[in-house]
Amino acid sequence: MTIKIKRLDHHGIVAGVIDDLNIVPLLDKHLPQDDKQEITPGEAIKGMIMNGLGFSNRPLSLSPQFFTNLPIEHLFREGVDASHFNRHKLGRTLDQCYDFGCESLFSLVSHQACEIEAVDCQFKSLDTTSHSLTGEYADDEDESCDEHVIRITHGHSKAHRPDLKQVVQEMIVSQDGGIPLACKNWDGNSADTKVFKERAKALVKMVKTAPKPNYLVADCKLYHKDNAEFLSQLTFITLIPSTIKLEKTLISEALAVQQWTTIDDNYQYTVNEVEHMDIKQRWIVVNSKAAGERATKTIHRQTDRAKEKLDKDLFHLQAQRFMCKDDALKALAALNKRQKYHQLTTFDCIAHKVYEGKGRPKKDAPVKQIVWQTSANIEQKDEAIQHAIEQKSCFILATNADNKTLTPEEVLHHYKAQSAVERGFRFLKDPLFFVSSLFIKKPSRIDALLMIMTLSLLVYSIAQRRMRASMEKANKTIPNQINIPTATPTLRWVFQCFEGINFVQTEEAYDKTPLCQDSCRAIYLPSVS
Repeated sequence: MTIKIKRLDHHGIVAGVIDDLNIVPLLDKHLPQDDKQEITPGEAIKGMIMNGLGFSNRPLSLSPQFFTNLPIEHLFREGVDASHFNRHKLGRTLDQCYDFGCESLFSLVSHQACEIEAVDCQFKSLDTTSHSLTGEYADDEDESCDEHVIRITHGHSKAHRPDLKQVVQEMIVSQDGGIPLACKNWDGNSADTKVFKERAKALVKMVKTAPKPNYLVADCKLYHKDNAEFLSQLTFITLIPSTIKLEKTLISEALAVQQWTTIDDNYQYTVNEVEHMDIKQRWIVVNSKAAGERATKTIHRQTDRAKEKLDKDLFHLQAQRFMCKDDALKALAALNKRQKYHQLTTFDCIAHKVYEGKGRPKKDAPVKQIVWQTSANIEQKDEAIQHAIEQKSCFILATNADNKTLTPEEVLHHYKAQSAVERGFRFLKDPLFFVSSLFIKKPSRIDALLMIMTLSLLVYSIAQRRMRASMEKANKTIPNQINIPTATPTLRWVFQCFEGINFVQTEEAYDKTPLCQDSCRAIYLPSVS
């Protein structure tokens, strides 16, 4: 009797979620089919998603190897073989995605998935990140005439790799589960203000047909004068940039008056009704204890660095000689003016006589000229340091929603939920995810691959949302990585806990006794005589 054992692990769950969301039929409906194809474009994309969520750091070119030890007939269908997921098929599928439109294709899948899962999309978080790429990316001859192809070039690197070329990715996620709702890729040197402006412009059209109010949540790059036209037509929650003069004024006034409304041990706030950029809005000055602690460390670190620099500057200034006393005092005053956390005190000048000739002057040697040397002491400006800490412990959230629609507490809550999109970007940049293997050279295929990676995040987020909802309903917890009970584990951690589940197959008939049941499919252990 032949017994076959194949690894299943979490791959069955991933395949089940993809099937539940009807992703493959939807993709096959919109992507071109070939009579001679062994697998459809939808199945090829399903394979890429499963590879991405395999956490094996295996590039797409090794997809056949990835599927070799998996029960592929159960994850896909009868007749599908690991060799069908070769680089030629996957490359053609990426081209088909690009030809259809990556942004449009992702929106179709995301919209359908959110309807099936009943995801609350009322609050949307918007952000951008940059993906660094290695290698040369010369303009392709066939794509040089296409203005829609992303340009892989140098830009402001959020990954702190200014030496590498990059591509900028924009993503919107729901605050209900962090489900990606939209994604778009931009040139490597695209600024956030431009990206946010285009997204706000597109959202204005969607909001007009939405059945209920939608809220856009983003960081301070959303709040820009060039974006005011579209912001006035949206309901937004955003952070006010510290470069705006009114922001510092309102924080100073709030600190002076000290009339705070307390939310909890960490947050206090006060509300101001303002009209800025021709938009009537509420500016909520929030005082955060945690932000104050961070600000204290930051300002003290800056103070120490400023003291070291001032010591060096004063040393070099004292080594200079000035032709008159006024010039020496002006140089001291100029150095003092540049200081933020320190000040020079006891300004003084020392006169030095310069005699004719070289060497030690004689007793009656005539004085050629008198030069002046600066002298000063350094004191720390404690009031300025404390003021800077207090300023940085506060921030301003702006919204054009009225108080009946959103209370200040709700505004703060939804702005803090902006971390959902940041967690999504961290997931995409994880070394175990195949974002680290962007080996493709055609910019159009990189565009399509980034879209498919975001589809992988969509599937992962929905599976994690299902798991956490089930745990909440059953009022259950599991130990986390340091053995502390948690009700909100990551799906990856749960996958790691259940590593090693195998699919056992013999020539005998199944006895239909479930060995393991997940949210997607049952795994049966065959009877063995």
